[in-house]
Amino acid sequence: MKQSLQLKLGQQLTMTPQLQQAIRLLQLSTLDLQQEIHEFLESNPLLEIDDDDQAPIEVPAGIESKTETATTADLNNSEEARVESEWTDNIPEELSIDSNWDDTYQSSASISEQSSYEGESDFESFNSPLESIQDHLLWQLNLTHMSDRDIEVAYAIIECVQPDGYLSITPEEIWESLTTDLEELDLEEVIAVQHRLQRFDPVGVCSIDLRDCLLVQLEAFQDHPLYKSTHNLVDLYLPLLGSRDFSQLSRKTKLKDDELKKVIDLIQQLNPRPGSVIDADDTDYVIPDVSVKKRNGTWQVELNNDALPPIKINETYSAMASTAAASEDVTYIKTSLQEAKWFIKSLQSRNETLLKVASCIVSRQIDFFELGEEAMKPMVLHDVAEAVGMHESTISRVTTQKYMHTPRGIFELKYFFSSHVNTASGGECSSTAIRAMIKKLVTDEPAKKPLSDNKLATILASQGIQVARRTVAKYREAMNIPPSNERKRLI
Repeated sequence: MKQSLQLKLGQQLTMTPQLQQAIRLLQLSTLDLQQEIHEFLESNPLLEIDDDDQAPIEVPAGIESKTETATTADLNNSEEARVESEWTDNIPEELSIDSNWDDTYQSSASISEQSSYEGESDFESFNSPLESIQDHLLWQLNLTHMSDRDIEVAYAIIECVQPDGYLSITPEEIWESLTTDLEELDLEEVIAVQHRLQRFDPVGVCSIDLRDCLLVQLEAFQDHPLYKSTHNLVDLYLPLLGSRDFSQLSRKTKLKDDELKKVIDLIQQLNPRPGSVIDADDTDYVIPDVSVKKRNGTWQVELNNDALPPIKINETYSAMASTAAASEDVTYIKTSLQEAKWFIKSLQSRNETLLKVASCIVSRQIDFFELGEEAMKPMVLHDVAEAVGMHESTISRVTTQKYMHTPRGIFELKYFFSSHVNTASGGECSSTAIRAMIKKLVTDEPAKKPLSDNKLATILASQGIQVARRTVAKYREAMNIPPSNERKRLI
């Protein structure tokens, strides 16, 4: 095969490392970006925390936007210096032989503890171990007087407790698993220990089913005038209550409507999932990236700069780029300086893009901020991308895991995007507004005769919104609203 040279002309898109970094920072959430900044501060000596106020970012005219930064580093440093000077001035030159060092000298741990309690402190930020339902029950078991035999049975029962508080297996199965270890163990002993564990906190834990759980919790209402009627309903007619067959309940329990309503109210005070009180899940935090406020009749979009530590280039190290003697040091400093500049530029680009997209969203959804969810307009990624002059993929990255603090609550930026449904007048209505209308109709529906999905679709059609019954059912299920037969109420 003969080798030859050929000349070709073509176009190719190449992503530089700087562009890849900017795209990666753009799609990070606030918490992830905080971690990224701290890691970059540790790896790059040319970056440091900026104690000075940041200059506000300029955005295009339209929706009024501004940024504000509250720096507390100087206040914290001055407070620590004041506390340190107080205890250093009080240390005497000579101490007596029988004196205690802790009485005179205040350790650094005490200083930090004192300073943290004097200011604002987030107690949930401490890395304390999470407590499960088993840990909570074992702690109470260690404080309860039981025989060694009963304690071993109690350990076996607690191991079978699920996160919702119910047992995963029956007491008979627990008894069969213990007969090999405990001689002459009776099933009544296992049931007796189970009944004792059911009175632990939270009451009703270690139950077999819902009926057993509610009956145990009802023991706290034995002085209630309707205790016997409530106990009878839970013990015998709980399935009828679940199906909301109030006419059958009233006939079988021989209770009038007002008495049956009070009995149901008493049952609703009980906890059907006692294990949910002990939540072992880690707390999820949401830090708003932008906030929206109305001032002087104008909606203003502000960037939350307090969520991110302000950073700058260290002037001392950057000046060494031209004064360092060794060439390797000069190369390292210049490389780190270039990386630091690109990192700061990427952060500024992220903030500008986020503020620009948020301002465009607010300008298109002003009716939502003024009137509520029912006034939400349909909007897709293409609409915002065309308005700000960016690609749809960029808008998708900006709106993912980014949150906006509004007078109506905290919403993810993706919340403001929704598909549209054509109206009878030729206009468009967003799916979010339709969900709000369905929710309002369900809230105002008759208690004894809830609206079916077909009836909801008919009411919406009378308002000019043409939606199918299955679409109404899909929206209703998305809002965790039960069907009409499960929404029936006595009064």
